[in-house]
Amino acid sequence: TTEIYTLSLHDALPICGDSAGSMPLGNGDIGINLWVEASGDVVFYVSKTDAWSENGRLLKLGRVRVSVWPKPDAAKPFRQELRHEQGEILIEQGDLKWRVWVDANQPVVRLQTTSPAPVVLSPHLELWRKQRRELKGAEQHSAYGMDGGPEPIVVEPDTELPARHGKLVWYHRNARSIFPFTLRHQGLASLIGKVPDPLQNRTFGGAVTWGANLVSVHALTAQTPRVEDWLARLEGQIAAAEATPVERAYDAHLKWWREFWDRSWIRISNGPNTDVVNQGYALQRFLNAAAGRGAYPIKFNGSIFTVDSREPKEPFDADYRRWGGPYWFQNTRLPYWTMLAAGDFDLMRPLFRMYMDALMLARVRTKVYFKHEGVFFPETMYFWGAYANSNYGWKREGKEPGWVENTYIRHLYMGGLELAAMMHDYWLHTHDAEFRDRTFRPLAQEVVRFYDEHYLLDDDGALRLEPAQALETYQKAVNPMPDVAGLHWVLARLRDEGFAEFRKQLPLLPIADGRLQPAGQILEEPKNSENPELYAVFPFRLLGVGKPSLELGQKTFFTRRVKDDVGGWRQDPIQAAYLGLTDTAREYVERNFAKKHAGSRFPAFWGPNFDWIPDQDHGNANMIALQRMLLQADDGRIHLLPAWPKEWDVDFKLHAPWGVTVRGVWRKGQMKELDVTPKSARKLVVLP
Repeated sequence: TTEIYTLSLHDALPICGDSAGSMPLGNGDIGINLWVEASGDVVFYVSKTDAWSENGRLLKLGRVRVSVWPKPDAAKPFRQELRHEQGEILIEQGDLKWRVWVDANQPVVRLQTTSPAPVVLSPHLELWRKQRRELKGAEQHSAYGMDGGPEPIVVEPDTELPARHGKLVWYHRNARSIFPFTLRHQGLASLIGKVPDPLQNRTFGGAVTWGANLVSVHALTAQTPRVEDWLARLEGQIAAAEATPVERAYDAHLKWWREFWDRSWIRISNGPNTDVVNQGYALQRFLNAAAGRGAYPIKFNGSIFTVDSREPKEPFDADYRRWGGPYWFQNTRLPYWTMLAAGDFDLMRPLFRMYMDALMLARVRTKVYFKHEGVFFPETMYFWGAYANSNYGWKREGKEPGWVENTYIRHLYMGGLELAAMMHDYWLHTHDAEFRDRTFRPLAQEVVRFYDEHYLLDDDGALRLEPAQALETYQKAVNPMPDVAGLHWVLARLRDEGFAEFRKQLPLLPIADGRLQPAGQILEEPKNSENPELYAVFPFRLLGVGKPSLELGQKTFFTRRVKDDVGGWRQDPIQAAYLGLTDTAREYVERNFAKKHAGSRFPAFWGPNFDWIPDQDHGNANMIALQRMLLQADDGRIHLLPAWPKEWDVDFKLHAPWGVTVRGVWRKGQMKELDVTPKSARKLVVLP
């Protein structure tokens, strides 16, 4: 049942050659990009979700090369295979065989070899941050937020300790931090000393140990007063990992992955392009799992799997990524919408944790900037919650705190509403009462309170959202659809939270000429290529299959201003699925899952599109679409196959709200098997 998902790279090219041919692997926090060079050496980058530099960039930990003596016979067959269901890479170099895995339960990368004759493994560190270096020109984009500022952007060197006792140790330590500067620059100096600096003394690196037939790479990030404290923690971590026999750790690793893949699946057959759809869905979900359990959320612009860039205008090292270290909410959210139906609830927690950790800063910011209560989150923000400095604006003379220079995000606040909507869905799926009371409700209340206190009423007693904008596209608008739809959606889920009067003041959804509109009024020509009017379909599901005004949504979709032709973060396939537009949704997922980055060998390295490589929005947008083609659940009903091509057969298991899982087999236009858990939820299911 798994052959269709097994990726083998031995057919087209015997040796991957360099990082452009690398395979990704990860345990949710530590990632590697691995390839085999013509010399026979196994080479890989090591990355981590919390390796934030003094400039707020997410850096690689380093690169490791493992040489073998005697060298593998290049004349013998070579094979390299990602076994994504086991979370491992297998390599065959003639008689020499490798198993590479990033332990799902411990912070260590393992490389094991077997060979009929003894071999000697020789690992080497290959560090490229060897001296202080200023980022100049286009490379400054990798430090987005500090670009164009008053000070040069300097990359600090790593430290490599002398090799001793079969161990290589290296680290990068932040002796300075942009955090206090950022707070002062953005009018939040009162928080210095009250909010811990998340960059100062952050140290990340690791140790390589080796012996007979085994190389281990131990990775650690920690903020410690002295580097000696970090080294001591590293030694303790190594000792803890080595206390478990490798084979027992491997068995536990396989168990984690086996249970992960048993949570959910979509396996399609009987169609000309179903293989590429199956592969794209499975491999993107694998990438989410490989980077989604760390201290911070998945980076939309490359995740932890960036490699050396070969883009003609950006020929930079593996630390480079367009748009740098900040998080764009409109981009960050898409991987997380896939995780509800997939049952990958543990992967969602880093996203929620990052925003909850930023809640205090957000409260203070609202009071300083606007003199009222509630919170908003910038569309583009550092992981600790502040604006990217270059978006906030460098020239502050004559400008009040809170005046944002970048017009694309100046009044873009609706991300908090969508985050609240996602949190509510998480609670519906998990029935985690503690999460509802300590995460969803506090955040949702603060976000709604911001809108309640930030905007005035019009002459008719209705809320008038102005100044406002409809996403990045209509930068001067009144009552933008994303905000209005989001307020209706979220307030309907906060019925008992003291906002009854505010709910009565909400403006109606903007509708004109029989179509949803981007806003009640548009005061400026469009500047980007989004369709804000369709936010009433997704992410705020006010219209769709089984709901009123389906035809209104469909008409709006077919007459939308921007029609998807590139993939990336565009939501056309998702919205088509929610509107029951089967042929359109299928066309998008078939095309987009086949559209990988031409310069990368791995078939799920999409991009760069609008962002970077591998583009995490591209694969995840199409994952969401495929899931919603199979299952949509709202208002006490679970609609199965609401936008499913009749010629596609499918075996699936997906999660619905209310703690329900649905397992089904649809073949030749009939539901051959249907298992709903709990059984009492069977009455909620609406069949096609």
